[in-house]
Amino acid sequence: MFTVSAMVGLSLGEKQFIKGGIAQDLRTDGRKRSTYRPIFVETGVIPQANGSARVMIGATEVIASVKAELGRPNPSHPDKGKLSIFVDCSPTAEPSFEGRGGDDLASELSLALERCLLGGKSGAGAGIDLASLSIVEGKVCWDLYIDGLVISSDGNLLDALGAAIKAALSNTGIPKVQVASGASPDELPEVDISDEEFLQFDTSRFPVIVTLTKVGSHYIVDATSEEESQMSSALSVSVNREGQICGVTKRGGAGLDPSVILDMIYFAKTISEQLINKLDSQIAAAEACEEDDS
Repeated sequence: MFTVSAMVGLSLGEKQFIKGGIAQDLRTDGRKRSTYRPIFVETGVIPQANGSARVMIGATEVIASVKAELGRPNPSHPDKGKLSIFVDCSPTAEPSFEGRGGDDLASELSLALERCLLGGKSGAGAGIDLASLSIVEGKVCWDLYIDGLVISSDGNLLDALGAAIKAALSNTGIPKVQVASGASPDELPEVDISDEEFLQFDTSRFPVIVTLTKVGSHYIVDATSEEESQMSSALSVSVNREGQICGVTKRGGAGLDPSVILDMIYFAKTISEQLINKLDSQIAAAEACEEDDS
């Protein structure tokens, strides 16, 4: 459910206040149903990684890092590299993250991020061209390991992690590789990894995740933990700059009518444009700040 049960201790009056405000398009923090909290991005926060970023959306704070290692491509996709996502929920973020609670949430978030950002099992609609990670077809490729860490939790974890991954990939440099000639078809070729030349990712088509949380008969973006505790269901839609839907995942026990789902997807596409623009400007500012510091 991506919700944090320890934060659900609300009185009946508080619950009615949250629901009543959402019904009137005035949430408890003064936002409208379609408004995000302030977004902050910092890049290059983990020097040992190939790329990294910290993202804060309101009081929710997450970090994403990218590590590149040489590997062998999957036989089913010999001309592509590999990419995997793992999430960890720090116990310091929330007491309920201790032990099994944090592990279960981390697994759910990892799976949802792969569905939304990697285009499902087929890879269709993925924001990263996995063919660009191929070095020698069928023999050598780059494996990208993306790690997400939840540092502080106040709702909307999936969208925040998706934003941090986009920012971390924008910050990622993959070393250029020279392949030695003369290896026989049965041998793994020798490769020389550059210490000075790096390839940057084009993340212009990388999607953002917009989660719409249904509270009563209305749905809201960027829900806080208190708002999430009152939800009946939520739909997360990943959308790229071209307006293409790259992935959809639903959570919550309540069913959604197909017409409502279509309406939510259309609303998510509309909202995604402002989120992409805001995030891209934040990433550009963070990169400029990082260059100034170096």
